[in-house]
Amino acid sequence: MSGMDDPIDDLKVTPPKTWATGAPAVAHALQYSLSQTSPRRTALTLLNLNQGKGIDCPGCAWPDPDPKHRPRNEYCENGAKHVNDEATSHRVTREFFQRYSVSELDEKSDYWLNQQGRLTEPVVKRSDSDFYEPISWDDALDLLAAELRSLDSPNEALFYTSGRVSNEAAFLLQLFARAYGTNNLPDCSNMCHESSGSAMQETLGVGKGTVSLDDLHHSDLIFVIGQNPGTNHPRMLTALERAKHNGGEVVAVNPLPEAGLMRFKNPQKVRGVLGRGTPIADQFLQIRPGGDLALFKALNLLLLEAEDAAPGTVLDQEFIRTHTTGFEEFARQARELSWDEVHAATGLTRAEIEQVRDRVLASNSVIACWAMGLTQQKHGVATIREVVNFLMLRGNIGKPGAGACPVRGHSNVQGDRTMGIWERVPQSFLDSLEAEFGFTPPKEHGWDSVDSIRAMLDGRARFFLGVAGNFVRASPDSEVTEKAMRQCRLTAHISTKLNRSHTVCGETALILPTLGRSDRDVQDGVEQFVTVEDSMSMVHASFGRLEPASEALLSEVAILSRLARRTLGEDPAIPWEEFESNYDAIRDRISRVVPDFEDFNRRVADPAGFPLPNPVNSGVFRTPSGKAVFSSNEFEWLSAPDGYLVLQSLRSHDQWNTIPYANDDRYRGIHDARRVVMVNPADLDELGIADRSAVDLVSVWHDGVERRAPNFRVVAYPAARGSAAAYYPETNVLVPLDSVADVSNTPTSKGVIVRLEPVTEQG
Repeated sequence: MSGMDDPIDDLKVTPPKTWATGAPAVAHALQYSLSQTSPRRTALTLLNLNQGKGIDCPGCAWPDPDPKHRPRNEYCENGAKHVNDEATSHRVTREFFQRYSVSELDEKSDYWLNQQGRLTEPVVKRSDSDFYEPISWDDALDLLAAELRSLDSPNEALFYTSGRVSNEAAFLLQLFARAYGTNNLPDCSNMCHESSGSAMQETLGVGKGTVSLDDLHHSDLIFVIGQNPGTNHPRMLTALERAKHNGGEVVAVNPLPEAGLMRFKNPQKVRGVLGRGTPIADQFLQIRPGGDLALFKALNLLLLEAEDAAPGTVLDQEFIRTHTTGFEEFARQARELSWDEVHAATGLTRAEIEQVRDRVLASNSVIACWAMGLTQQKHGVATIREVVNFLMLRGNIGKPGAGACPVRGHSNVQGDRTMGIWERVPQSFLDSLEAEFGFTPPKEHGWDSVDSIRAMLDGRARFFLGVAGNFVRASPDSEVTEKAMRQCRLTAHISTKLNRSHTVCGETALILPTLGRSDRDVQDGVEQFVTVEDSMSMVHASFGRLEPASEALLSEVAILSRLARRTLGEDPAIPWEEFESNYDAIRDRISRVVPDFEDFNRRVADPAGFPLPNPVNSGVFRTPSGKAVFSSNEFEWLSAPDGYLVLQSLRSHDQWNTIPYANDDRYRGIHDARRVVMVNPADLDELGIADRSAVDLVSVWHDGVERRAPNFRVVAYPAARGSAAAYYPETNVLVPLDSVADVSNTPTSKGVIVRLEPVTEQG
């Protein structure tokens, strides 16, 4: 089947697009969907996607509009691709595993592995074999339970999850891990938005965003910082379009020009298909990678100076006096700023930044949105703290149309954290678990994703269970991560489709196939549903609509419940069998353990779902002082020495997380290739490197180890001076395991110092 073959790596470059979506997005979505499954299944998924009593998109975590104003086609190009990639009619059977050894599969690309289709039955790779072979569910779960019981300490086990997992499965996973005796619950948050949570918890007392979709629609000024909505969460463009039509303005801050932030052609509207669409960004700040801290320190200084010139007219003195602490020290430090250093760090002129200040002064409500362009920097936590300082100066916290908006990239990554998937969960959560289930959870903090890799490397962790996700390809320092995983005694993955984490495995390995978000989930003859939490703290239900890919599939809830019973024994205080047969029973327990989930089952029956309260919006700051905290952040930025560039990794348009759907990135004009590096033409001239030439990307860390990503093709591109951009996961090999953000321990994938080393062309 041609759709399962690897696309040919044959680079073609066209001019970058200056607008996003429109009719081509609809065509590409349908083309990919129909290459995966039948017209009937495609229609069934798309017409039910993000609808009341329908399928919550397993892609991004962007919130849904109110059901009264929700279009029938409430999905984007990438959401359509993602759900039909899951709904594919292609199947991986036992004959497939008889044909390909694990070593042979490891030579295949990420694209090829994904294109083989849905997994259909559990398989095991024994320690003396290089092949996966079928295994019954009973035997597979017995093997897992026996391994867990044989470990010298519960802390030798790791329980990983990604944001695709539902609230119900996430709650059971953390309950199982803690009843077993460990807080080793690394998750994908550790590698993406951990910096957001760290900074906001410290400054505002809450680790989540403070805005709603309605706030975004009615904001006077919206900052979009370090993110690309056109590819990563395209439905955000609809919200920005509505804000623009309501008179709001948008400032885009990014090292690369992004098509969706130039102009948006909304495919839901005639003018979006036939017309020119809506211009989005009123001002584009092409900042150098890592310069965002300097930008917001400069804006904060300008606001302080504006208050000096017109006392009582610029800063929200009442908010500062009543609701904050630390202002005086913050202001003292802010006035020490050097404009020469600001220019060096940002590449921006003072005039550009003053123009932004003028927009701020003309706005009564301001929202700051950001994504991994901030969180995956060395100084990401300090940068987000400075963004919070900026919002607080004019009282843009806790009022309509204003606030902090970290935009999560995976459908339930925020909900998983709410359900307790966190290696450092608060003691109050552990106390609630103990009161509800009658066991004493461990108090010692567990390992996050980076520390889990270290633990596997040095033999402190020997068992890895992954629930969804692709840990091997999502993690930094690829060669080190692969070595760590292969040193485990047993690895197991609860998955819907093949990925690299199945080919890079422990001595013994299991693949446990599970239902997808789009699959009907029937337990004891009763159809079940699951729930998720979006980026703006709305909780709602998701109902599978398709017949499962195989009769042998189990739900994540069923797999975890059965494994827990085998591992922990029959404990009547934790009714695993009831949880498996009736998800309402799980939600009843969640309502008594997780704050703000009281009466969960009744409230989630509303097709709109229900909002989780944000204390910040009620003037409550759960910090030690009971007030929001102005922080004093040292001025730091990432500077590359002569002959080097600052590399940021990013996603292509035809990609979701670690998996590409094609070798194209049409908005950036890159076609039929992924091993490309985009560099400003002036930088290429200085480096003496020709456009389209072949190079190795080489990063050097203070450990003296050269990390190399070979055979990339250079593309002259309008990137910020001194920077380079390339796709992940191909460039994860360049990110040292020890290169992490201060405080949050997040890998610094947006700030890797590299050199471009020309390679000899092969004839």
